[in-house]
Amino acid sequence: MDPECSQLLPALCAVLADPRQPMADDTCLEKLLDWFKTITEAGSSLLLLQENPCLVELLCHVLKPQDLSSRVLSFSLRLTGVFAAQEDCFQYLQGDSSLFVASAAGQLLVHILSLSMRGPAEGSPGLQADDWPACAQKIVGHIEESLRSTAAPQITQALNVLTTTFGHCHDPWTQVLWVRLHPLVAALLEKDPVPAAHSLVDLLLSVARSPGLSSSSCGLWETLAQTLSHLSPTQAGLLALGILKLQDCPQALRAQAFAVLLQPLACVLKATAQGPGPSGLLDSTSADSVTADILLPSKAACVGLLCRTLAHLELLLPLPQRPCPWPQAPLLGAAVTLLQLCGGSGSPASDAGRQLCTLLLGCVRVQRAALDFLGTLSQETGPPELVTQVFAVLLEYLRSPDSSPTVLKKAFQATFRWLLSSPRTPGCLDLDSHALLFLRELLPVLQKRLCSPCWEVRDSGLEFLTQMTRHWGVQAGFRHALLASEVPRLTEQLLRDPESYVRASAVTAMGQLSSQGLCVPPASPEHPGGQQKSLLGELLHILSTDSEGFPRRAVMQVFTQWLRDSHSDVVGDTEQFVAGVLQVAGQDLDWEVRAQGLELALVFLEQTLGPPRSHCPYAVTPPVAAPAGPLTQALQPLCRVRLFEFAFRALFDCDRPVAQKSCDLLLLLRAKTASSSSLQEPRSSPNVASVEAALQRWRAGDQAQPLGDLEPEVVLAVLRSMDLEGLRGALAESSDHVEKSPQSLLQDMLATVGILGENEADCY
Repeated sequence: MDPECSQLLPALCAVLADPRQPMADDTCLEKLLDWFKTITEAGSSLLLLQENPCLVELLCHVLKPQDLSSRVLSFSLRLTGVFAAQEDCFQYLQGDSSLFVASAAGQLLVHILSLSMRGPAEGSPGLQADDWPACAQKIVGHIEESLRSTAAPQITQALNVLTTTFGHCHDPWTQVLWVRLHPLVAALLEKDPVPAAHSLVDLLLSVARSPGLSSSSCGLWETLAQTLSHLSPTQAGLLALGILKLQDCPQALRAQAFAVLLQPLACVLKATAQGPGPSGLLDSTSADSVTADILLPSKAACVGLLCRTLAHLELLLPLPQRPCPWPQAPLLGAAVTLLQLCGGSGSPASDAGRQLCTLLLGCVRVQRAALDFLGTLSQETGPPELVTQVFAVLLEYLRSPDSSPTVLKKAFQATFRWLLSSPRTPGCLDLDSHALLFLRELLPVLQKRLCSPCWEVRDSGLEFLTQMTRHWGVQAGFRHALLASEVPRLTEQLLRDPESYVRASAVTAMGQLSSQGLCVPPASPEHPGGQQKSLLGELLHILSTDSEGFPRRAVMQVFTQWLRDSHSDVVGDTEQFVAGVLQVAGQDLDWEVRAQGLELALVFLEQTLGPPRSHCPYAVTPPVAAPAGPLTQALQPLCRVRLFEFAFRALFDCDRPVAQKSCDLLLLLRAKTASSSSLQEPRSSPNVASVEAALQRWRAGDQAQPLGDLEPEVVLAVLRSMDLEGLRGALAESSDHVEKSPQSLLQDMLATVGILGENEADCY
C-alpha cells in the first residue's frame, strides 16, 4: 500500500465506524472493496493487517450496539471475507472473540447448511433427518449439543443460527429440522431463569413467520403460549408484540399476548386507584403483589419496562391486525396517569402506588414515551371526560418550569395531534368550542415559551406555531385568538435570535403567518401604523447577510412557496422579486441555498410557460407544445430576471446536486421549446458564439465575467448546441471519475464528511 494511502486509512476507518458519519456515495464502498481485493491478490493480507491495525479495529467495532448503516456493515463483512480467504490472515483474525466473529461464523454455518440441502433433500418434504448429507447432519448435531449445554453463550449462538436459518431458508427440509429440534427448544423453558431469552424470542418469531412451516402440526402455538407464561414481563413484551403482528394466529394466543403487553399499564392503574385496569387483568387480591413484582424491583427496571410497553403499544395501534375491541379508554387513562405520576400530580392510593410515584417523579424517559403514546392515541376517540384530562395534562406539561426541552417538544407534538382530532361541527373546519377554549389558555403559554432562555424551547414553540397556522390559519376562531395575543410580534422578534436554528424556524413561521395575513403586529406608541418594515425586505436582508446557512435556506423555501401561492408581496412585481432573489442566491456559499434558487426558478418557469407533462426530469416525453403567442415573447420574462444566467452558472457548480438540478431545469426548458420552428438563429451568430465562449470559461472555473442581457433566440440556440444529456450522465458518475486512483478515492470519501479541506481532493 502506498504511504499516502496508509496515512489516510485510519481517518477513513474512523469515519466508517462512526454511525454519525454516513457515507454519501454507495459506489465509493464498492470501489474501496475492489481496491482491497487488488492489494490482497498482489501481496500478503497478513502484512496489510499488521501494518494497518485500524482495519482490525474497524472489523471488531462494526457489530457493537449502535445505529450503523447497513451498507457499512455489509462492506465490513465482505472485507472480512477478503482477508480470511488467506490461511495466515484467517489464523490472525481467529484469536478475536468478539460478537463480530461469532455472528460471521453463525452466518457461515447457515449458508453451508442451506447449500448442502440443495441436493437430495430439496423438494422432498418427507425426507428424514437421518438421510441428510453428512455435512448437514454434523451441523445439526453441533446445534443439538449447544442447545443441551449449560453455557448460555453456546445456547445463544445455537438459537441465533436457527433464527437465521428459518428466516432465510423456506424449503420443506426446514420443517423436518424444526420437528427434530423443537423438543430441545421447548426444554429451555423448564430452566429457571430461561437462558438466552431474547434469542429464544427471536427464534420463535422467526419460525412463526416462516411460510415453509405448518404451525398447526408442530406444536409452535403451544410453545409460544408456554414461553409467554415463563418469561418475565420485560422479556415477554417483545414476544407478545411479535405474536400480535402475525397474520394467522389462534385467538386464545392473541388474547394471552395482549394481556401480557397490557399488564404493566394495568398495574399502574391499579396502584393509583383507577380501576382494575384494561380488560380487568388484575383482581383485587393479587394486585399489589403483582405490581410490586413487575414494576417495583428498581427504578431502572420500572422505567425500562414502562418505556418498552408504551413503545410496543404505539407500534401496534396503527396495524390492521391489532386486537379488537381496542381498550382506548383504559389506555388513555394509563397514559395520563403516567404523566401525572412523572409530573408530581398523581394520586397514589396504596403503598405500591406511592413507591411507584417516587420512582417515576421527574423521569424524562417515561415522560417522552408517554407523550409519544398519548399522541398516537389521538387517532381514536375517547370519552369526553378523558379527553378533558388529556388536554389538562398536556397544558400542565407545557406550563411546568420543570419540563425539559425534549419533553416540551413532545408535549407540543402531542397537543397538535389532539387538536387535529378534536370534534368539529358538521360542515365546519374550525376548532370546536372546547378546543378554542384550550387554545386561549395555550397561547399565553406559547408566548412564555417563545421567550425561554433555552433555544430548543423557543425552536419547538415556533415549529408548533407553524403547524397550527398551516392548518387553522384561515379559520375565524383561530385567527381571532392568535391576533389577540403577542405571539405574532414575538415571532417577528425571533427573526433576530442569536441561535441560527431559532432564526430559521422563525423565518418559516413568519412566512406561514404572512401567507395567512397574520403577521402584522398590533399598533404601538413607537409604531402607530403597525409593522414598519416589510417582511419581504427583512427576509431579503436575512438571505443577504445571515452568517449561518439554516436561516438562509429557510428564506429560500419561504420565497419559493410564496411564488407558488401567488403571495401578495410577490404578485405586485413578480419579475423584480424573482430577479432579486436569484441574484442573491446565486452568490450564496451554501449549495442548498443555490439549489433552492433553482427550485424557485423552476416555479417561475412553469408559471411563465406552463407546467410540465411529467414531474420526473428523466422521463422520456414527446415534445411539448410551445406556449400561446410568439415564443420569444413568452421567454422575455425569463430573460429579464436573468434566470438563464443563474441556471448556466449553476450548471458548472462545484457541488454536484446543484449542477444536476440545473441540468434538469435546462432540459425541461429545451423540451418545452423543442416544437417551435419560428426560431432559425444560425449557430454562427456572433452573440451565440460569445455566449458559448463565456460558458467555456465558466466550465474551466473562470466565472468572473457575467453573460449580460440575453435574447431568447440566443438562449435557445445555445441550449440546442449543448450536450445536456451527456453532461447529466457525467454528473451521475461517482466522485472519483476524474482521477481514478486509490488516494483520490480515499480523499474524496474523507472530504465528503468534512475531514479534509476543499482543496485536498478532486471534488466534483
